[in-house]
Amino acid sequence: MSHNGSGTENGAGGAVDLSDRSLTNEQILTEGLRRDDIEIVHYESAYPVPGTKAERRMERIVALMFLVSGAAAVAFVGIYIWGPFKPEYTFGADAYDLYTPLLGATLGLSLLAIGMGVLTYGKKLLPHEIAIQDRHDGGSTEEDRTIAVGTLGFIGNELGVQRRPLIKATLGLGGLGLGLAAAAVPIGMLIKSPHPSDNNPADPYFETGFNKDRFNDGKPVRLVREDYSPIKPEDVSVGGQMTAFPGVPGGTTNEFADSPVLLIHLRDEDAAALRSNLWRYSKNAMTVAGDPNSGAMWNSFVAYSKICTHAGCPASLYEQQTNRLLCPCHQSQFLITDNAKPVFGPATRRLPMLPITVDDEGYLVAERDFGVAVGPAFWERPTQ
Repeated sequence: MSHNGSGTENGAGGAVDLSDRSLTNEQILTEGLRRDDIEIVHYESAYPVPGTKAERRMERIVALMFLVSGAAAVAFVGIYIWGPFKPEYTFGADAYDLYTPLLGATLGLSLLAIGMGVLTYGKKLLPHEIAIQDRHDGGSTEEDRTIAVGTLGFIGNELGVQRRPLIKATLGLGGLGLGLAAAAVPIGMLIKSPHPSDNNPADPYFETGFNKDRFNDGKPVRLVREDYSPIKPEDVSVGGQMTAFPGVPGGTTNEFADSPVLLIHLRDEDAAALRSNLWRYSKNAMTVAGDPNSGAMWNSFVAYSKICTHAGCPASLYEQQTNRLLCPCHQSQFLITDNAKPVFGPATRRLPMLPITVDDEGYLVAERDFGVAVGPAFWERPTQ
């Protein structure tokens, strides 16, 4: 069928009175086509005779896709809440290795299935038409908006969902499942805490390999090189720096990937500037307990976490002349002599400082673990 007209004002040339509440959506659409100079040059129903075997078969295919989408989304929610989640990664093969892949597979299958269902519905069950319209300038009148609402209503009727209860039910299931999947993350955090239980109080978010009580029988943990050789102050030249790891079993492996520090031997004037700034921060009581970095230096030596507080990249490019520590990932810069204050880039938190001293044999050790959590910010991390 086709419609063509010159578009006359209301009340002239046989124009339809859009205020008539008895008009159907199709009548409103036809009037809108006439007024907007739209011509439908091709219109073909996918199934001219409703209820044929071919149409019902296509309905079942679409319904199956929606059903698969809903079932996969529900499976995602179940795996997310009751799956083999644990807060701390451990090496070796176990059921936890399947946790993330299963979440990705079920959510991906749900989105794919509902997308394929919608595409199949549009291509195989909806009428096919080609319309041509002249471009009009200016804003829309009140009658134009009435026509737009009627057109949307007509489109809703043309979708035929109301006369296809199987598709309507499975589409609702697919939408409900995806809705549950979207709510699974905030709901899951209320059901299952990511932190260890009371029976295992160690919290991986707030400890590193320098935790002497957990990893070194209460003795201060030495700073070591990658080959586990301990470090003495004289091993680092003035103005120089060295990457140091916790001297515990596995301390230089990925098991303690959050533990490396950059050990820097400051020049005397730079060390004095840092010590003055540390005293000032402690005096101003930045936190309830004061500055956790206060007293963390030893002579002219300072050890900052190498884990950038923006996204966790290794902040290890040290500029001796400017006393800046650079992160190569997103160009964050930290001023070493001002308590590792971020002075450029996206990072907003200071680098944590490891409290260091020397033991009886003259080796550098960590007196205790970091005073704050290392790495990028997370939603329940205290503000320091």
